[in-house]
Amino acid sequence: MAEILVGTCSWTDPALVASGWYPAGKRDAEGRLRHYATRFPVVEVDSTYYGMPSLRNSVLWAQRTPPGFRFDVKAFSLLTGHPTRAAALPADLRPPGDPTRVRADAGLLREVWQRFSSALEPLRTSGRLGTLLFQFPPWLAPGPRAEQLVEEYTGRAEGWPVAVEFRHPGWWKAEQQAATVRLLGSLGTAAVAVDTAQGLPASVPPVTAVTAPRLAVVRFHGRSTTWGSTAPGSKVENYRHTYTEAELAPWASRVREMSRQADSVHVLFNNCCADASVRAAEAMQRTLEKAAPSMVGGIG
Repeated sequence: MAEILVGTCSWTDPALVASGWYPAGKRDAEGRLRHYATRFPVVEVDSTYYGMPSLRNSVLWAQRTPPGFRFDVKAFSLLTGHPTRAAALPADLRPPGDPTRVRADAGLLREVWQRFSSALEPLRTSGRLGTLLFQFPPWLAPGPRAEQLVEEYTGRAEGWPVAVEFRHPGWWKAEQQAATVRLLGSLGTAAVAVDTAQGLPASVPPVTAVTAPRLAVVRFHGRSTTWGSTAPGSKVENYRHTYTEAELAPWASRVREMSRQADSVHVLFNNCCADASVRAAEAMQRTLEKAAPSMVGGIG
């Protein structure tokens, strides 16, 4: 029977740590992860988008979590075509002159992928790696050149589990859906379904296509009406939302349907602030368990 794993997109977010969700005595790095892993069976590592992962952290994460726990790891920004600060690169890979942004040539991308993947090897060999999440930028609109880039970027991770999230709404518009499903299916990558506020220019339709038999992924970004804004100070506001059980109930039905088509479904909450994400994840677990308790994964 397919498993449904529910969790959040970070366990280290400062607002979550400050919220009091972590018990006293379990607020250091080790205590937080060990406590989180008693409550949820999956988590997303988003810090690897902003900076390269370390081998040491991967070893510690594997040691501090029980068998069956999964880490979904977000690909480094340079590996998905996002602007990347030179300071985010290892010192020996930074271009001379300290430019603000890095120009990604084929050689640099090859070396960055090699170091990125090598650092994650302990998660992979220990069975803790859920998937690599390739989130593409909102300006990557569908078309032949964009499809070529998606194939090129995800192709570096051949042999690794990969999930793809598109931020440009056009990929999941009705007239484009079939082509997007064919593309991701041909690449063997899982499609990421998203929940955001609808009716905005940046709103991605909540399409729940399953494009890989191994895994399907859903990410809940909240329903802020500022979604997609790039105004100063808008980042937190874009994700600020408290989900209600009424909002989650329709999604529970969609997730169960996805689980009939994939071996596993990862449901991850990216809304903020304070403990909003963990409370939403707990509510989703309860909602799913009411209908099919044996399908919802847990960590003992």
